[in-house]
Amino acid sequence: MIKGVNRQVVEITKPNCEFFERIVFFVKPECSAVSQGTLKERANIMASSAGSPPATKVRRRRFAGLLWSAVCLAAGIGVGILLTKFM
Repeated sequence: MIKGVNRQVVEITKPNCEFFERIVFFVKPECSAVSQGTLKERANIMASSAGSPPATKVRRRRFAGLLWSAVCLAAGIGVGILLTKFM
């Protein structure tokens, strides 16, 4: 368990989920008196129930990246056309 200046933190470094490398839990101030073993046990339960990120978020990021690339490509083509007409 890691104690910070303002917050108490429980860090799970090797969760059973293949999607995450490390999970950090911030302990509520009113629960800081709970034993370290109990906090780690609860954190492990929460970490083991973690699944993969929702597919919609992954698709949104991919779509946003493609849209941004298309806008940049269109702007570059537009600037190129304008430069060739005025030269």
